[in-house]
Amino acid sequence: MQTSHVPSPSPSPRPSPSPRSTKFRQAAFVYLHVGLLYEFAVYVIWREGLLPATRGPVWLWLLIGAVVVAAVFLGLWRWQSAWVARVVWALGALRLPALIQSAFFPDAAARIPSGFYLVALAVVLVNLWMLARAGWDL
Repeated sequence: MQTSHVPSPSPSPRPSPSPRSTKFRQAAFVYLHVGLLYEFAVYVIWREGLLPATRGPVWLWLLIGAVVVAAVFLGLWRWQSAWVARVVWALGALRLPALIQSAFFPDAAARIPSGFYLVALAVVLVNLWMLARAGWDL
């Protein structure tokens, strides 16, 4: 007696996200990593005694930074808002003059090496690129 083999139903494949959705997700994760880098940089600079005490307690700034990173990540990942990407891009672009100044024309009394700012400049440029891809669908 021959029995026919009936294949078990396989789960239906998830639909692949749209190219624009993929850009938002990539921008969200790049921003998350940039945020982590900034958070840990603040912590290390504080441990080295290079943060001015007049700006308030470091834990408060680390908490505020974590909240901002989480909000931007959600804005990019979940809501996929072009305006979130564009506003964050514009705010990030405002950092460029200070990073260029510190990387290439450091103050003689600077206590943080110019290489730190050069790496930050590269990281910020990659972040701006990913935000622009999502915000303007490039």
